Amino acid sequence: MIAITRFITAARTSWIVLVVGIAATAALFVAAGYQSADSAPPVGLPDSAESVKAAALQEQFADDDATSGILVFGRESGELSDDDLAAITERTVELGDIALDGFVPPPTVSDDGTTALVVVPLSIEDSVSAQAERADEIRTVAADGLPDGIIVWFTGAEGFLVDISAVFEGANFVLLGITALVVAVLLIVTYRSPILWIVPLAVVGVADFIAGIVARLVADAAGITLDGSVTGILSVLVFGAGTNYALLLIARYRDELRLITDRREAMAIALRGAGPAIIASGSTVALALATLLFGELSGNRSLGLAGAVGILVAMAYALIVLPAALVVFGRWLFWPLVPRYGSPDVISKSPWGRLGRSVSRRPVVVAVAGFALLGVFAAGLSTLNIGLAQNDRFIVKPEAVLGQERIAEAFAAGSTAPAVVIVPAGDAEEVLEGVLDVDGVVEARPGPFNDDIAQIDVVLDADPESAESFAIIGELRLALDDLGDGSGLVGGIDAEGLDLRDAQQRDQNLVIPLILVLVLAVLIILLRSLLAPLLLLVAVVASFFSAVGIGSVLFATVFGFPGVDTNVLLFSFLFLVALGVDYSIFLVTRAKEEVPMLGTSEGMIRALAATGGVITSAGILLAAVFAVLGVLPLITLTQVGVIVCIGVLIDTLLVRTIIVPAMTFIAKDRFWWPRRPELTDAEAAQRGADGQAERMPEPALTA
Repeated sequence: MIAITRFITAARTSWIVLVVGIAATAALFVAAGYQSADSAPPVGLPDSAESVKAAALQEQFADDDATSGILVFGRESGELSDDDLAAITERTVELGDIALDGFVPPPTVSDDGTTALVVVPLSIEDSVSAQAERADEIRTVAADGLPDGIIVWFTGAEGFLVDISAVFEGANFVLLGITALVVAVLLIVTYRSPILWIVPLAVVGVADFIAGIVARLVADAAGITLDGSVTGILSVLVFGAGTNYALLLIARYRDELRLITDRREAMAIALRGAGPAIIASGSTVALALATLLFGELSGNRSLGLAGAVGILVAMAYALIVLPAALVVFGRWLFWPLVPRYGSPDVISKSPWGRLGRSVSRRPVVVAVAGFALLGVFAAGLSTLNIGLAQNDRFIVKPEAVLGQERIAEAFAAGSTAPAVVIVPAGDAEEVLEGVLDVDGVVEARPGPFNDDIAQIDVVLDADPESAESFAIIGELRLALDDLGDGSGLVGGIDAEGLDLRDAQQRDQNLVIPLILVLVLAVLIILLRSLLAPLLLLVAVVASFFSAVGIGSVLFATVFGFPGVDTNVLLFSFLFLVALGVDYSIFLVTRAKEEVPMLGTSEGMIRALAATGGVITSAGILLAAVFAVLGVLPLITLTQVGVIVCIGVLIDTLLVRTIIVPAMTFIAKDRFWWPRRPELTDAEAAQRGADGQAERMPEPALTA
């Protein structure tokens, strides 16, 4: 490793590293190019899901390659007049130029006469931009020439797809811009320098750009689609982790500049000191993200693949490009707080060292109080409500939701998204009568059929993808077991939502234990200890539950969210545990480095003094970066951002700086069990006593 660090930092070769890095970046961009995600988030269910099997059987019908959008017409108050209905009917004729097969059925009017529905058959379009253009054209034609006072909303399957995709339209640029601004401000505050922040921000920005390209190439090779939500989270991950690594390296570099005259030698030593912690940290996060590849849902797999690739790219730029870029400049880069050779040791005066010494006096009291506080935070879990209906997933209600709410007022709530029942053709009549006896079924009508199978459309008395609709789908599936030959399948939007929820739960039950085992294994290998990794893992899991508890209370009281989306807990756990372990690694590896000279207790105090500032800065920065996810009007990403933000702050300000040192002081040398530290606390105390005795004057002799 010494040869590698010298090559990266030496006067003759650091330029080579920079030039090769720039050339490789440019070559990758020219060869692969940059493409924004132009696909909607996929359903991602496995072929074994019942709704997928039902959809596969639907392919036997002629209109399988079709989808539909629903236009909702109505006034703010009052019924639609005959002239209104005539104008709406005229719009259906004009919409024939856009619709599949050139025909749009006449409008359906609600019993109260306040609302008219027009179903527009459409061909399936994979491109998000093409879907958006078609939706705009439909809206324009539908509104053209309507009488004053009539409002039209575009909803249904196509309407929701367009509105969800619109959330991520330009999301990369919005997230990148705000994230870069937040990182720049926090770096300026951290370094108190008008210059230094530019170098790490530029390196991490390039890493984010390249990570997007590399992730897309790897995903294409693996047959995985990256949508806007994945690429948005990827930018947050790369900026957050990459900046954390930069903070750790630069902090170590600044310390070494006070001890060594040659800045290149100082960087080489800093890289050898911080490099193993960064490699261990980045590898842990990348491997934890890779556990999502074992999931059933393709959306989880795409995030796992892209995130793991992004972290590896961020780690490479932090360890190779950033050191070479920093040593090109002199010490003046830190102006006005330039670290001069021989200047006082700021670590010994660190407030974090004083905090550590205070904790060491009463470690049991501090640890109990710390975990009690985490327990109080976690008490908010009692308010946790998991599950969001389709209409509840947006912070600002888009047109599709407003249209769906208008339909729910005038028609059965599930009339725009009926469940699809596929049965053998000979059982169609029996099943049609039987499903009407299921609680929550408003209507059942025959659909397309052939010699083998028949489709029955079932309207539910519940909002699409709500807990009520899932319960009805479950009852419907149970009823089908006793109707006909028992082979009936239930599909449609609500069935897909139920299958997605169940698949997400299975992924969560699989991935969370994998993450815990993986993180524990990495810590055991890194620290060559069993007790320390277990204590660190307990602390980070406790901070996760605390964050979810606080988040649950905030969602219900401050944000007014009706519940927590099904995938929020898995993603929050993944990011918090994987990224939270970063700080454990930064702290404990430094303590391990100090133990041979100072012993366990004094080594932890010294490690806390050395890393407390950078861990706090990194934690605040990472929390702010994840909070940026809240700029998107999608509740799921906002909830992930809020929980991770809270969790990182708890982990940074309480767990890593107070609870972990307290547990170390309680365990003392047993913290490294079964390995014995090179210098035990007892030996360190004796060494200190011996040194004190040598410095004491000899007592005067008395007569």
